[in-house]
Amino acid sequence: MTAPEAPQTPDTPETPETPSPEALQRERVLAEVAALPGLPGVYRYFDARGEVLYVGKARNLKKRVSSYFQKDHGGTRIGVMVGRIARLETTVVRSEAEALLLENNLIKALNPRFNILFRDDKSYPYLKLERHPFPRMAYYRGAVDRKHTYFGPYPGAWAVKETIQLLQKAFRLRTCEDTVYANRSRPCLLYQIRRCSGPCVGLITPADYARDVADAERFLRGDTDAVLGDLQRQMMAFSDGLEFERAAEVRDRIGALSRVLHQQSVDESSLSARDRDVDVLAVRVMGGRACVNLAMVRGGRHLGDRAYFPTHVEEAAALGAEEVEALEEAEAALPVECQVLEAFIAQHYLGVAPPPSLVVSHPVRRELLQALAEQTGVKITAQPNPREQRRVWLEMADKGAQIALARLLAEEGSQRERTRALAEALELDAEDLDALRIECFDISHTAGEATQASCVVYEAHGMRPAEYRRYNIEGITGGDDYAAMRQVLQRRYAKVAEARAAAAASGELDAEGGTATNQPLPKALRLPGLVLVDGGRGQVAMAREVFTQLGLPLHIIVGVEKGEGRKVGLEELVFADGREKVYLGHDSAALMLVAQIRDEAHRFAITGMRAKRASVRTGGSKLEEIPGVGPKKRARLLQRFGGIRGVTAASVDELATVDGIGADLAEEIYRALH
Repeated sequence: MTAPEAPQTPDTPETPETPSPEALQRERVLAEVAALPGLPGVYRYFDARGEVLYVGKARNLKKRVSSYFQKDHGGTRIGVMVGRIARLETTVVRSEAEALLLENNLIKALNPRFNILFRDDKSYPYLKLERHPFPRMAYYRGAVDRKHTYFGPYPGAWAVKETIQLLQKAFRLRTCEDTVYANRSRPCLLYQIRRCSGPCVGLITPADYARDVADAERFLRGDTDAVLGDLQRQMMAFSDGLEFERAAEVRDRIGALSRVLHQQSVDESSLSARDRDVDVLAVRVMGGRACVNLAMVRGGRHLGDRAYFPTHVEEAAALGAEEVEALEEAEAALPVECQVLEAFIAQHYLGVAPPPSLVVSHPVRRELLQALAEQTGVKITAQPNPREQRRVWLEMADKGAQIALARLLAEEGSQRERTRALAEALELDAEDLDALRIECFDISHTAGEATQASCVVYEAHGMRPAEYRRYNIEGITGGDDYAAMRQVLQRRYAKVAEARAAAAASGELDAEGGTATNQPLPKALRLPGLVLVDGGRGQVAMAREVFTQLGLPLHIIVGVEKGEGRKVGLEELVFADGREKVYLGHDSAALMLVAQIRDEAHRFAITGMRAKRASVRTGGSKLEEIPGVGPKKRARLLQRFGGIRGVTAASVDELATVDGIGADLAEEIYRALH
């Protein structure tokens, strides 16, 4: 007998695996890519935290963006970037020129991780000739208007001031404020030393002053030959008329102008009209950093240069090199120097009117110049291989870029070693030294008046002024530094503590303060790697109390205690977590960094306190606006109550006790100040 066959059980269907969040995210991105149009535009990649990774432009959005996702890029930088893309945004434009301009506007606004970025510093100074019957020369920084005449921009304040001094010697134009000019009864010292013609007291006629202004304007525009010719004719006319003193004055003006022109070492006859306004751009790349040195020539005069150091150069250069193979586009195969130069031109001249001529150390694509011409209305040419005078200018700019970059690398190398030394000395848990963030606090006041706290930030081996903050301290006893420190730390870290507590409750943070997925912390949850407070055990105890209340770690708090005799180099470090205080040694690189950060916090606090104190003390201007309060009564009030703050705090009865202040006026003062 054969055994009966066992009944067959039907196959149970397998439960499909639930796709991971990363897979779903990838599918969403690919779906967005598939829906892109084949039009010119700009695309932006974002990571899971919403931070911008990359901004790019394309003739064909669909073709360009999809090419990033069609290949396995492995562990290259482009692969790292693609692996972090959580979503994308695109903007369709009419032309590639529009795409280029939008791309660089977005790069400046969003600061993406894989783009070359130049700091948006457009605050160039100008020389201003104010509209007035007797125009005044002035240093000016800001937006220009049509009310006055502006010359520039100049590379720095020193260049403007040097030009003003020259014009004072050669044309004797006034520099005093209109309020001073209108109230002079006798000429000032500048007239005595022959730097001003004395229009305030009528020592020069309006016609003669207007001629001097016109000569100064022509000189600033580069028409120096005509100016010198007119001055020589004036000198001969005075001489023929036996006015030898006036002839000698004009002779001195000619000599001053001639010396300046000789120092410039430029043959005016060899300069064309387009040579009189030129920007010279030289690029140097070394050690993962880059420098663009901008030299300005205005009116045929070399005004000086200014160095710019972009960020993300190494990442952008590596990404660009990998795009050549990945995207198979020849236009991406630009040397890093050309990438840096084009990024500077595109970002810099979007906000600053360019001159008609650029002298450049490396070639620039014609499409970029055409796009800028459409944007600015100025037809621009770029010359990479200049001759004669332009070649001299370019060599000077290139040498300046070389020197500036070498100095930067030396400073950064020193700072990197200081960061490493501090991390090792304090046993900081900082795997990535570039990401180590230090925040330092200081309190400043004068006898309890105008108390302010400052917070300065050190990150990526350098101070970060854009992230500095000042805190006005209110509601404490004047001079109570401990209470001020308590207030500023609570205000600085209370929101971070709340966000971390909520994240821990939801499971986003583990017990050690890290994420469950080992991803970088979102910005709202991040704490600095080190919190420095300027002070010893008392200040550290106050910081420990605040951090304990907020539930934040204590080991990141370090106090900088003055050494014996308060001498620099003898500072000791005091810890909030109970460790013994440490003396690092006067020649320690770690102590040098601590002292640098502490001194910067002190400087920042002092400047803020002085500005606040000045505004408080000069608040007496509020008293000036009160009818019946003249200079004498105002002085009595300020002297009696120690300043405008004391006057404001006084009652009506107290105000009425001041000599000359009746009950009605006291009530009027009280009402005006409140």
